[in-house]
Amino acid sequence: MTRGEPVHGTWEPAPADRWEDGFLSGNGRHGALVLGDPHDDRVIVTHHTLVRPNGSEGARAPELAAQLAGVQDRLLAGDLTAAEDLTDHRPLQWVQPFHPAFQTRVRRDTAAAVTDAPTSTSPPHHYRRAVDFTTGETTASDADWTSRVLVSRADDVIVQHVTAPELTLGLSLDHRLPGAPDGLSVSRTTALTAEGALLTLHARYPGSTRSYTGRTRAVVTGGTTALTTDGVRIEGAESVLLLTRVHRDPTDPELPDTADYDTLRARHLPLHRDAYRRVTLDLHADPAQRALPGSELLKTPAEPALLERLFAAGRHHLLSASGLLPPRLTGLWTGDWDTAWSGAFTLDANLNLQTSSAASAALLEVTDALRNLIEGQLDDWRANARAVFGARGVVTPAHTDGESGHSFHFSRAYPLHLWTAGADWLLKPLVDHDDTTGAQDPRTAALLAELAEFYEDFLTRTDEDGHLVVVPSYSPENRPANGSWGALNAAMDLSAARHALRTAAAYHPEDPGRAARWTALADRLPPHRVNADGALAEWARPGLEDTYDHRHLSHLYGVWPLDEITPYDTPGLAGAAHRALELRGAENDSAHGHLHHALIAARLRDAPRVGAALAAVLDGDFFHASLMSAHYPHRHVYNADAAHTLPTVLIEALIQSTPDRLVLLPAPAPALAEGRLRGVRTRFGAEVDLDWDAHGARAVVRPTRTLHVELWTSTGARPLGLVAGEDHVLTLGTW
Repeated sequence: MTRGEPVHGTWEPAPADRWEDGFLSGNGRHGALVLGDPHDDRVIVTHHTLVRPNGSEGARAPELAAQLAGVQDRLLAGDLTAAEDLTDHRPLQWVQPFHPAFQTRVRRDTAAAVTDAPTSTSPPHHYRRAVDFTTGETTASDADWTSRVLVSRADDVIVQHVTAPELTLGLSLDHRLPGAPDGLSVSRTTALTAEGALLTLHARYPGSTRSYTGRTRAVVTGGTTALTTDGVRIEGAESVLLLTRVHRDPTDPELPDTADYDTLRARHLPLHRDAYRRVTLDLHADPAQRALPGSELLKTPAEPALLERLFAAGRHHLLSASGLLPPRLTGLWTGDWDTAWSGAFTLDANLNLQTSSAASAALLEVTDALRNLIEGQLDDWRANARAVFGARGVVTPAHTDGESGHSFHFSRAYPLHLWTAGADWLLKPLVDHDDTTGAQDPRTAALLAELAEFYEDFLTRTDEDGHLVVVPSYSPENRPANGSWGALNAAMDLSAARHALRTAAAYHPEDPGRAARWTALADRLPPHRVNADGALAEWARPGLEDTYDHRHLSHLYGVWPLDEITPYDTPGLAGAAHRALELRGAENDSAHGHLHHALIAARLRDAPRVGAALAAVLDGDFFHASLMSAHYPHRHVYNADAAHTLPTVLIEALIQSTPDRLVLLPAPAPALAEGRLRGVRTRFGAEVDLDWDAHGARAVVRPTRTLHVELWTSTGARPLGLVAGEDHVLTLGTW
């Protein structure tokens, strides 16, 4: 019996009662959160640049360079609390919080434009709302009423098309969303035009001169249009087309001239569809399960159909959130002004996990968005290096609002200003992208050189054995059991410094002297330490004791995303890393912790552990009906970590690669018993398709360059010769 194809979308039989359940569309700049009520059709409008001023706009990293040497001396002498004095004692300050702009409201069959609250209705009898991941288009329909929404990548505009016979409605722009500040100064203007109306909302933040402006152009076919107190009233129309943009000051959002939904859709479609389709996953799921609405499918966590749909949704959401900037903690969406952790970009795990599939899953758009964030903040990163460490080069903050890259968010318990590994982790996807293409981007080469210069200036202290010491050293967001947060030789810092220096050297063969200097510096770093429990120690400095129950797995950075520790090249360290993973607790049950655990387990070829980590998320009620995820179980705190990271977990369980190695089926968890994965990109420049089941597997490798790699399967290793342009078919039992 044929099982057909996976469903590239999701649907629900009722409108969304909560904004968290609204379907999502986006183009990496504008976002739309669509609730789909046929009586009060609301679309919450967001934009990556919308952050509320909170007093942090002028904040800078603390000027601590003059104190650094003294604190280093104390730490090296055994004072394990010395780093607590490397501060200017300021209170913790958050970055500017991300917030929604407003909602467009289309209220049918009412003489009033808008009431204060959404209409509450029973689910319509013929109602259905859906989102098509292939196109990025949401559709809600009830009998003869239809509302379609997409966010155009081609025209950078939110497009909504509402149709019904004798369409009568009130249209307005409504800023009244949860958490909107009382002092938000809002003004509206509405003007009739030859084609319908133009609605404008201008909002100025409390206590600030900064503001944002939203504009909706209504193109009305048939009927009449008249002004009302809050917007316009349209009677007897055949359709209404709404084109919406929002901009931060001082720019004014001009709207495109095109006034045809199909034309706008056709221009957008190739940009979203072609990117989305590059990689697909088919787990041969039951067609009856595939047909379920998302909210029902989420009740069957063991079904392959759920993983299929979450993989597809994760690609759609990640692509839709990436453009001007990469995804925030909430992706590109929120319906509430009170976003947890400011809805920021958190750079010590969350953003890194969310963007980790960019290279292998062929989402070039995500790589470009990440580069936009990095290059837009380089001057701030340089200022961080000078202020805190008195060094050249770059140091990232741990949190950014997308505007400022200054490292001012820190406290005694979170000395994030001391963390030096962030730049290496953020640059890793850019390096992976270059591996897949076979060409070293000169922009990445320049970034790596600046990072290497930081390490040249910072890594000056040595231990009694002549090894360099990373001091102070912070392992996000943990502390030694017998010390303070700022310590010495965190495993993550060692791995990051080694990787950054050696990668920078590899990118600069034209300067052999500088490359040799960087390589020599990397070679002087100490090795990792195995503790008394047989586990890779989180701090390589002898005497520092591990704290095992923690959501972050920073110390296993050398396993994932790096290739420093592998079962193939360093089996002893890999065994110690596996023991560290076994001992690690889940602490607060955060989604990112579970999936980070799964990624490391996949690299260590532990399929049952991958399965257990996936089950913790799938069984833990982490996903809303929109298939966007939450940070904690029971859908607590809207957060994109699980939604955007899950595709990486599934790919890594099935296919892994380095510039000289291909690993097939390294950790096929029980939920991945059979299936088909198409289009995965490898870091040696090949595209791989994989089919597998209980009886065997078949892979087609399509190389773009001629080379030899090492092939690993469950039966061991063998060399594999590849010729550019020639497909190589591998069948279990004959390779």
